[in-house]
Amino acid sequence: MALVTYVAHDGTRQKAEVRNGDSVMQGAVSNLIDGIVAECGGGLACATCHCYVDVAWIDRVGPPSETERQMLEFTASETKPGSRLSCQIAVSDALDGLVVHLPETQI
Repeated sequence: MALVTYVAHDGTRQKAEVRNGDSVMQGAVSNLIDGIVAECGGGLACATCHCYVDVAWIDRVGPPSETERQMLEFTASETKPGSRLSCQIAVSDALDGLVVHLPETQI
């Protein structure tokens, strides 16, 4: 399990324990965290689980795949350094304490 902090666009923070192997998106959905729509359920087909990995965590999370990079072109909010689709970030003990920021809108 890893503790993940989801920071809403307004600065509100919600923490959730996310099981190893689950995605950051699954953690948000399972814990009823607003800001992650996840229309495709994690199929890398909609870009409605866009998040910004906190700068302190970018290297540990790693870069997006080429397919994810292409999907990031369709996000409703601006992409920035650290933009990722949360369905593509697999949680592990190494990500305990991860902080992700949520965009103003997903759709």
